[in-house]
Amino acid sequence: MRASLFAISLITLFSCKNTETKTETPMTETSSKEEQITPFYIGTYTDGDSKGIYKLALQADGSFTQPVLAAEVSNPSFIAFNKDKDIFLAVNENDPGTIESFRVEGDKLLQINQSNTGGAHPCFVAVNDKDYVLVANYTGGNLGLLKLDSKEGSLSDLLDVEQHEGKGTTDRQEGPHAHSAWFIPDGSGIISADLGTNQLWFSKINTETNKLEPASTPKLDFPDGSGPRHLVFHPTKDFIYVLSELNNMVSQIEAKDGSYKILSANSILPDDFTDYSKAADIHISKDGKFVYASNRGHDSIAVLEVQEDGSLKLIANEPTKGKDPRNFQLTPDENYVIVANQNGNNLVSYKRDAETGLLTYVSQINAPAPVCILFE
Repeated sequence: MRASLFAISLITLFSCKNTETKTETPMTETSSKEEQITPFYIGTYTDGDSKGIYKLALQADGSFTQPVLAAEVSNPSFIAFNKDKDIFLAVNENDPGTIESFRVEGDKLLQINQSNTGGAHPCFVAVNDKDYVLVANYTGGNLGLLKLDSKEGSLSDLLDVEQHEGKGTTDRQEGPHAHSAWFIPDGSGIISADLGTNQLWFSKINTETNKLEPASTPKLDFPDGSGPRHLVFHPTKDFIYVLSELNNMVSQIEAKDGSYKILSANSILPDDFTDYSKAADIHISKDGKFVYASNRGHDSIAVLEVQEDGSLKLIANEPTKGKDPRNFQLTPDENYVIVANQNGNNLVSYKRDAETGLLTYVSQINAPAPVCILFE
C-alpha cells in the first residue's frame, strides 16, 4: 500500500520502550543467535504508520529483535500458516474483503495470489490439514470457503459462502457479524462465533461439492448481550471456552456427540472494575490448566484456572502496558506470552509460570497497530 520503509525509518518506528537495559538484535537470516530466538510475524492495521506484515523474534531472555517489513499489505488484521508452514495467508480487512497467499522466503513474504472472501471486512482466517480455508467476514456477517493449492500455494476462487441471519439486543448486534471460524480438532466440523446474532454456528464441509452445510445442531444461543467472539478447545476434555466481547465473559461449553450446552460462565474483569471494557482474544495452555483472555479497556490479560469440573476461576489480571490488547499468544514452548496492544502501538513480553499460570513482565518494543501474532 505504501513504499517500503528505509532502514533508518524502521529503527525510529520500532525503537524499544523497555525500561530494562536490554538490547534488541536486528532480525536477519544470518543471526548468530538463531538457535536462541523464536521468530514470529505480526499482522497490523495500515491506516496509520504500518505498512503491512512485519517479522521479528523473541530472544531467549524475553526481549525482542528489531522488526523488519516482510510484506507490504493493506490491513492484514489476521494471519495464518498452512500445515507445512511454507505458505502464509493474510486477510485484507477491507470492503470488499480479500485474502492473500504468500510464499515464505527468508524474512520476506512473496505474494502468490489474492482472492475474494465473499463479504466485507474479513477479520479471521483458519486452514485445516486438507487445505480448506475459512474466512470470517465481520461486516458481511458470513463465512467464506476457499481451498489452497498445496503445491503452488495459490488460493482458489471463492467456493461457497455461509450467510448468517439474525440480530442480538445491543447496538453492536443490529445484524450478523461473524468474528471467527474454527475447525473442530477431531475433524468433525466447523464452529463460527457470530457477535451480531449472539450465537455459535455449526457447519461442515461437503468435500464432494466443496460447499458448507449446516451441522445436526446448527446453532447455540448465548445470553442476551454476550457477543461471542473467539474460542478455544480444551486439549483433553469435551469442553469449549467461548470468549464474549460485549459482556466480558468466558463460557464453558460442553460438547458431546454433536450437541452443545453452556455449563458455566465467568467474568474476566475484577469485581471492582466498573468502567467500559471489551474482550478480545483467548488461549489455553497445552496442559489444559490455564485459560488466558485479553481485556480492552481494563487493558489486562486475565488468568483463569481450570477447575476439576472444567469451570474457570479468575486468579489474576496482568496489566498489558499498552492500550487495547487485541491479540496475544503463548510462545510454542509456553515459557512466554506476547501481547499485541493495537492502540498502544507496542508488543509486550511476559514470562509465564507453568505451575501457577501467572505472568511476569519482561520487555516491550514499539510496533505500529499490531493486531495479530503468528509464530513460525
